[in-house]
Amino acid sequence: MTNAPRSDVRPLEPSLRDLAAPHAGAWERVRRRLSERAAAEGLVDVSFERHDSPLGSILLGATDAGLVRVGLPNEDEKAILAELAERISPRVLAGSRDSVTRARRQLDEYFDGDRRSFDVPLDWQLTRGFRREVLQATALIAYGRTASYREVATAAGRPGAFRAAGTALATNPLPIVVPCHRVLRSAGGLGDYRGGSQAKAQLLDLEGAA
Repeated sequence: MTNAPRSDVRPLEPSLRDLAAPHAGAWERVRRRLSERAAAEGLVDVSFERHDSPLGSILLGATDAGLVRVGLPNEDEKAILAELAERISPRVLAGSRDSVTRARRQLDEYFDGDRRSFDVPLDWQLTRGFRREVLQATALIAYGRTASYREVATAAGRPGAFRAAGTALATNPLPIVVPCHRVLRSAGGLGDYRGGSQAKAQLLDLEGAA
């Protein structure tokens, strides 16, 4: 009669996960060094990192010119990276740049209530024309203050183009840093937001503007 197999006996051969687990930190350090070397040698045009926040995981993308994309938690990461590859350069790689490092630190300070404005170089190339003018006007709205779509359109030089201003704000590639969450409907209500209405309300509440 054969003995029943013991449930506490593990197979002799370790799984790939068992083999990789102790070295996960080492692989991450190697990946980071390779990314930094590629960037230093001019082989990367867009670097990106993920950053944890009270809203969820945020993706930060940057070029040599500055921060170019802030991806909010409800956005599809693959779609963001595809957009960067298509509109800027296919040479997109996970890794750090000075503007990403600064943005990460300043985002932490912002969410902790210790920062009211951002001091990070911005790359505006994902927006142009009137949309860029709307976003640059939006960047001037002070912490804790709000403006209407019409007011932002007026500041951008086209008072009657408030609907176009709304489109510019809803497609803002640099949310939070360029505070489109501070723009509300004239008749009341939050209005559209790339990160969703809940995230917009959360940011306004953080700033005491809700």
